[in-house]
Amino acid sequence: MTARKRYWLMKSEPDAFSIDDLQRVGREPWNGVRNYQARNFMRDGMKVGDGVMFYHSNTKVPGIVGLATVASEAYPDDTQFDPKSDYYDPKATREEPRWMLVDVAFERKLRETISLDEIKLHADALGEGFPLTARGNRLSILPVTAAQWKLLLSLEKH
Repeated sequence: MTARKRYWLMKSEPDAFSIDDLQRVGREPWNGVRNYQARNFMRDGMKVGDGVMFYHSNTKVPGIVGLATVASEAYPDDTQFDPKSDYYDPKATREEPRWMLVDVAFERKLRETISLDEIKLHADALGEGFPLTARGNRLSILPVTAAQWKLLLSLEKH
């Protein structure tokens, strides 16, 4: 019996790392996450093969811009050990790392961005618990149910 496939929405600012960057490199460690809940999603929830919606945040038209796949099990984020990194954590040690990451592999770009405004029009269908449409949500990684995944993909223009 294989584990059920899970789905995620992962946010990135396009000037830091965009869907075009992921397409160019093919596979990338999702480093720099410094939120315990987001870390726990990667460490405890993500499995190789899980689906990822790549979301551009902090941009003129925030929204889902592509699809990717979780390509590795969680492992320590090396940026936590580098004093020159913006993500350095002096309390982290190699024996007891505090921050984990997964590798993400490019699948495809969407034909058009599924904008946050468009997503909000479907808030009722996505459900009250959908974190992207909830006020005050700041997490960079969000779980997405199979039904939400299907609904969101149905918003892609054909």
